Amino acid sequence: MPDEPQVVAKAVPPAIPRAKASPFDMRPLVQVRRIALIEREIHERLSQAALDAVFSQAEILSEGEASVAGSKPIFVGSTMLTVDLTGLAKILREPADEDTARRMAALLAKEPSLDARAQGIVRREVERLTHTKPKSVRGETRIRVRGTRVFLDIDVEAVLS
Repeated sequence: MPDEPQVVAKAVPPAIPRAKASPFDMRPLVQVRRIALIEREIHERLSQAALDAVFSQAEILSEGEASVAGSKPIFVGSTMLTVDLTGLAKILREPADEDTARRMAALLAKEPSLDARAQGIVRREVERLTHTKPKSVRGETRIRVRGTRVFLDIDVEAVLS
């Protein structure tokens, strides 16, 4: 039949396989049209409630002696505060482990209230050991960690009244 359309098969070239996209391929950069008004930062610090608990639960060990330097009675000694995180595990959200102890020590070294808190404890210890109110107290604090324990070693010099 001459009037019927004929179907002719065309040869279709095989599709070129595309490489799978790598999860490390960079996406195209997005052009910024607006700028941020507020920048956000995350700061870690010790909470005041936790600091209160840490200093109230700390084991305190003090030693030293009173003497006379020139004409001034003085006290020279040391106070060591020991904080064992396992003893605070019931009230802290973070695990009472070595990593938390190291983080706590690092944050404690930057804590603005550390000197005032340590000064109060040292002043009480000097008064307890000498039975005298000190005129002035000066201390130098070092912080170290062993396991879940954080140690604050404070070298103390006080002028007695």
